[in-house]
Parts: sequence; C-alpha cells; structure tokens
Amino acid sequence: MSRPVKRSLTLHGHRTSVSLEEEFWRAFRQIAADRGTGLNALAAEIDDGRSGDTGLATAIRLYVLGDLQARLAARKG
Repeated sequence: MSRPVKRSLTLHGHRTSVSLEEEFWRAFRQIAADRGTGLNALAAEIDDGRSGDTGLATAIRLYVLGDLQARLAARKG
C-alpha cells in the first residue's frame, strides 16, 4: 500500500484537502465513474453523511470499503 497523497476537493463550494493512499483514490474515482457522478459530488455526499467525530478521509475509506463489500456480497447472491 502506498503513502497517503493529498488532493483538493470542493465540497459545497468550499475547497478542502484530503489525504488518501493512491489505491483508495483509484477506487474512489472508479466508484464515482460507475455512479455517473463527479468526485466532488460523491465526496460531498459522503461528507454530509458522516458523523462529526469521523474525519473525511476516514469516511471516504469506509465508503470505498462498504462499496467493495456490497459488490462482493452481490456476486455471492
């Protein structure tokens, strides 16, 4: 696994930086593409749904993990 890479996102018109490992960035971009939505829009959706004590980077990682788990469960169907 790679070291975290900081990238900028825009959430509800405000710029913020998020540090994620490249593998998570790649998966996050793929999820957004699969949903037909932009990365900023998906990040804003995740941001809106997270609790106050969970950082945005952690929330994104958990979202990516949850998406993977859902895909694996669907395959087992």
